[in-house]
Amino acid sequence: MTADSLLAITVLWGFVFIYAVMATMDFGAGFWSMVYFNKEKTNATNIANRYLSPTWEVTNVFIVAIVIALVSFFPGATFILGTVLLLPGSFILILLALRSGFLVFSHVAKDYEKGLTYVSGISGFIIPALLMLVLPITHGGYIDVVNGVHQLNFGALFTSPNIYAFIGFAVSSTLFLSSLLLADYSNVADELEAYRVYRRDALILGPISLFTAFLIMLTLRVEANWLYTNMLEYLPFLIGSVLLFVVAGAALFLPSAKHKQRIGRPRLAVVAVTIQYLLASYAYGRAHLPYMIYPDVTIESGFTHPNTFRALFITYIVGFLILFPGFVYFWKLFMKDKRYLKQNES
Repeated sequence: MTADSLLAITVLWGFVFIYAVMATMDFGAGFWSMVYFNKEKTNATNIANRYLSPTWEVTNVFIVAIVIALVSFFPGATFILGTVLLLPGSFILILLALRSGFLVFSHVAKDYEKGLTYVSGISGFIIPALLMLVLPITHGGYIDVVNGVHQLNFGALFTSPNIYAFIGFAVSSTLFLSSLLLADYSNVADELEAYRVYRRDALILGPISLFTAFLIMLTLRVEANWLYTNMLEYLPFLIGSVLLFVVAGAALFLPSAKHKQRIGRPRLAVVAVTIQYLLASYAYGRAHLPYMIYPDVTIESGFTHPNTFRALFITYIVGFLILFPGFVYFWKLFMKDKRYLKQNES
């Protein structure tokens, strides 16, 4: 593995991690908006919609960045992945388009608001499950070569316990992360009932997401032992991830620093869980190397020409320097603007 290819895969994995965290919170917020649609007392749907309104377009910026980085840095891997994921990828794009459209129309066509909210909410947890399928597909055993063409083996895919473990992890993590962030958002907005609802949901879904993570490891041992063995080399990161999960859970039982009548420090929990997922994703990503698609494509065989990479990398740095301050400013306004946080639905 050369320094250029390692740098390229690090940039790509960074985009994947940022999108994974932001998108799961975004998709989950759509689900909670649907679940609490008719429960006006908690104001939970209003909180979820306030979070969704300014963030769903920003989140989609990163999925575009992932696709562009994959195509430009690793054209060899892109060709195989594009061929294999043609059907599931097309389905994901259709659902993303439908969800985006319904998010807009649910606020405009009030007569159809309930139906549109349900469509948005249901697609909000189906999309993460489909996106997560990309990871186990790269572990090997699901791609056949027929007449020189790579094809996805749907029979092996839908009979694999590892696939369902990944799907369970995707759905539970989506709902866990989003409920945790919405608890923090409700706490800042002084929406006490909504805070209690989302804090309760996070306490329920947190252990479920941890359980599905253990299921992934158990099924990996049987179906992708090469990856399981490599991940054990990064066991300290996995242990650190579990410890941070415990810290996040404990933070939800600590007395609030600003409000004596409230229990929990959701901001601390959000930070701890984000670092937790970062450590776990690092262990998984490092263990996956040097393969992008096992055993056919490594980061070296799929890598673009070094001169092309250096030119593209400079472009990415410039673009990041331009966009990052804007994202930080947007987030600070979004999470700290009291006028927006405390607004009520008309």
